[in-house]
Amino acid sequence: MVQISNRRSTLVEPSRTRRKADARRRAILKAAASAFRKHGIAATGMREIAEAADLSPANLYYYFESKDELLYFCQDWSLDRMLEAARAVRRGGERPPEQLRQVIRAQLHCMLDELEGSAAHLEVDALSRTLRERIVAKRDRYESAVRRIVEDGIRSRDFARTDATLVTRAILGALNWTARWYRPEGEKTWAAVAATFSDYLVRGLIR
Repeated sequence: MVQISNRRSTLVEPSRTRRKADARRRAILKAAASAFRKHGIAATGMREIAEAADLSPANLYYYFESKDELLYFCQDWSLDRMLEAARAVRRGGERPPEQLRQVIRAQLHCMLDELEGSAAHLEVDALSRTLRERIVAKRDRYESAVRRIVEDGIRSRDFARTDATLVTRAILGALNWTARWYRPEGEKTWAAVAATFSDYLVRGLIR
C-alpha cells in the first residue's frame, strides 16, 4: 500500500518549505510526463523518472517514495486545479455556455500544458484502494461541478433540453482522451486544441 510520508505532512512542514517542495514535485511531474510517453506508464520506473527530471534516484525518492505516490500526487493535484477552476468560473457570473468553455479550456490547460499531455492523471486503477477512493471521490466532485453548469444552461434555456449526466460524461470523456494522443511537440498547441474543443463541445448544446 502506498503511504504518504509524514515528512510531507502539512502538520510538520512549514508552509514556505512545503510550497517549495510542492513546486519541485510539480516540476518532477512535468519531467516524468516525457518518460511516460516514451516508455509507457506501466514500463516507466523510478530510474527513468529520475533521469527525465535530471535528479539522482536518491533525490527523487526524497520527493516521491514510489511511482504510485507520484501518480497519486499527479491525480490529486490536477483534480484540485480543475475543481478550483470550476469554482472560479461559477463565481465569475458568465452565462453557462461561456462557463463551460472556460472549464474545458482550464482542464485542457492542466492536462496538456501543465502535465504535458501525460495520461498519469487517468491511472486511477494503479493506486491502492485507499488512495483510489480518495481520487474517485474528488473526481466525482469535479464531474458534479461540470454537470451543474450544464444543468444551469438547460434551466436558463441557453442549452437544449438533454440528459445532463450523459452529456457531462461525454464531454469529460472527450477531454480525458486527449491525454492519450496529444504530444507537446506535435503540430497543434494545447491552446489550439482547447479552442477547438471548447467551441465544438459547447456548440452541440446550444439551442
